[in-house]
Amino acid sequence: MDLNSAIKTRKSVRRFLDRKPDWRKVVKAIDAARFAPAAGNQFALKFVFVRDKDKVKKLAEASQQSFVKQAPFAVVVVSDNAKLERSYGEHGEKYTRQQAGAAIENFLLALNAQKLATCWIGAFVEEQVKRVLEIPDSDNLTIEAIFPVGMETRAAAGRGKSKPDLENILYFDKWKNKYMEPQVKIGMENA
Repeated sequence: MDLNSAIKTRKSVRRFLDRKPDWRKVVKAIDAARFAPAAGNQFALKFVFVRDKDKVKKLAEASQQSFVKQAPFAVVVVSDNAKLERSYGEHGEKYTRQQAGAAIENFLLALNAQKLATCWIGAFVEEQVKRVLEIPDSDNLTIEAIFPVGMETRAAAGRGKSKPDLENILYFDKWKNKYMEPQVKIGMENA
């Protein structure tokens, strides 16, 4: 699958087949995450690949998302804020969040390109997640997200997604200016 297809077909999936995909595909997607931009080329993320079904169920409880327990695997993204705060002071936390977003998108696109499905879970009880995965209870270690990973069911396969039109999110040179040149308004037909 080419990059444009991976971007445009990526979606959140909440129904998974009752069979495990090849675990190496998940590791390959995690590997793609490490190629994301990082402030000062300092990678501040760790990935916990959860294969234990009981732990996946406990992550479902920690996120109050029952569909998570259907997934054969889960991946939890953890950031170490201290790493970038040492280099960038008060900006370190912001740079860590930016890095997490970029790395997670690489991860999501790599999963999709390999026909694997997931859903970004951003709401959870952090202390519970740390306890389940034996992550040290440190203010520097932040759980960024949980991703159940599996193969989507046919029921999930047909769902599309609506996204804003390009002309509603793109401005040129200043706020609210939708024209690239006088009288040239950009829409999908021009992009």
